[in-house]
Amino acid sequence: MPSTTSDRFLRPAALIAAALLAASVAACGSSDDPTTAAPSASATASASASVGTPAGVLGIRDPWVKAADKGMTAAFGTLVNDGDTDVTVTGARTDVSPMELHEMTMKDGKMVMQAKPGGIVIKARSRTTLQPGGDHLMLMDLKQPVKAGDELSFTLTFADGRTQTFTAVAKPFTGAQESYAPGHGEPMPGMSTTPAA
Repeated sequence: MPSTTSDRFLRPAALIAAALLAASVAACGSSDDPTTAAPSASATASASASVGTPAGVLGIRDPWVKAADKGMTAAFGTLVNDGDTDVTVTGARTDVSPMELHEMTMKDGKMVMQAKPGGIVIKARSRTTLQPGGDHLMLMDLKQPVKAGDELSFTLTFADGRTQTFTAVAKPFTGAQESYAPGHGEPMPGMSTTPAA
């Protein structure tokens, strides 16, 4: 059968259309059907980082730092554990100063500040508040003043080796009248010397 001009133009067009259709079907199959193609290493890492993984180990609500010109100060906030296992904060760091995890506790009938043994534990499906007069993140020997409105970056380290970074704003604060001064284990000015009933 003799070929016509229209057949010559239709055959290549039909072949191109068929090739495009096959490519689009293959592409759809590979994105919707995990058995048709293995994901690349970067796709696997990206998927494992985003699927079922929270943005951080803990939720950190209302983080803030007590403004101070020199010496020591502290960071506070609420640590929220929405997970099914307990989480333990074992360390904290910032560029502004060395840090320690601290608690306020009764010792010989006096309220004292000391390093928190074992770290700060946030039970599964609960929250722990870091606050003046309680557990807090202690900034030791400030390298520079922390002025109201400054934003400081902190990194928490957890017992399992994970880390989490957050930012806290500095605020002026005079409540509880605690004094973050050298002398761990010394009574804190303005704190009650008798345990609460």
